[in-house]
Amino acid sequence: MKFKTLASAASCVLFMGMVSPVFAAARPLYKTHPTLDKGLKYLMATQAPDGGWVPQVGPAVTALAVKAMVGAGIPVSNPAVVKAMKFIESFRRPDGGFYARELLENYNTSIVLSTLAILPHKQYAAQIRAAQHYLLSLQHLSGQKTADGKTITRESSWYGGVGYGHDRPDLSNTSFFIQALHDSGVPASNPAMKAALVFVTHCQENSETNSMAWAKGTHNGGFIYTPVNGGGSSMGDHDTLRGASHAKADLNSQWTPYGSMTYAGLKSMVYCGLTRKDPRVIAAVKWIRANWTLNSNPGTGGSRMGLFYYYLMFTRALHALHVKTITDDNGIMHHWRTEIRAKLKTLQNGNGSWKNKWSPRWLEFSAPLVTSYVCIILDTVDR
Repeated sequence: MKFKTLASAASCVLFMGMVSPVFAAARPLYKTHPTLDKGLKYLMATQAPDGGWVPQVGPAVTALAVKAMVGAGIPVSNPAVVKAMKFIESFRRPDGGFYARELLENYNTSIVLSTLAILPHKQYAAQIRAAQHYLLSLQHLSGQKTADGKTITRESSWYGGVGYGHDRPDLSNTSFFIQALHDSGVPASNPAMKAALVFVTHCQENSETNSMAWAKGTHNGGFIYTPVNGGGSSMGDHDTLRGASHAKADLNSQWTPYGSMTYAGLKSMVYCGLTRKDPRVIAAVKWIRANWTLNSNPGTGGSRMGLFYYYLMFTRALHALHVKTITDDNGIMHHWRTEIRAKLKTLQNGNGSWKNKWSPRWLEFSAPLVTSYVCIILDTVDR
């Protein structure tokens, strides 16, 4: 397998100092957790004959469903899991990635890698290593070129980031990349994680730590979608599979931070080794306290676009931060695990599924995708 020079160097360091993936023992199925059990039953009842869910995206949604099932204690020998894994493996490419027709290569491979890493045996060790190598080849590093031919340096807005494939980087895709490396045992000290932290920092509205011109004079601590091309928020733009168009819209300005990206940024910073004492983490928590809500995706003018993706990032970030409560700017203490569990229970459909009935954006019209998100959330809050 051939890699760009810097990606190859990073991968050498990766496997010289790699921490082995943690192959967790299966947990008992939640017999007394009806909300989660109903969601899992919905997923198993809607699995296609070929073992997948939402195949037009690639293997990502199927990998999320497997993560939800195995995380909740369904054994890997269960026919639904066996069929799903065969479906996922059908997308394995010679370069180590898991994707179809060069579509959403990083998104699909990262989610598959995170799922492979939780399986309770080492059957997929070779696939894990290959997927890690492939993801490294997608990261934008010094000496490479941007889409318009400029050379990337550590000060570039592209540096350390990852896009859907080899394209313009964004925080959502970079957070999936970081999540996958973290889940599969890559330490925060790894060069790839250090470079990714630079990109994540460049997405935060905090001029004290972010040198990007777009962030000058900002200090609220929230995160935008990408610092590329002068910075951009995707909330107000017409969505495409390759990301936002960067056109300004009525709802949000070009640099408006919002909830799903702020929690994705916070989570990524924690996985990259930052603690609660770091000014970047402090600034992010400040934004969270000022914008606390579970009724919408905060920072979007009350919109529920990407609501369940926001819930997933919210849960993973606060779980990673190891906090039990958050006190908002009104002095109200929130037991976030209790609150998110209660909110999701009220949103569950009669058939056990969840979907975004307010906005179809980012595939949240898909009940299998959203139900997988929620099952993972419910498993996480109980850990």
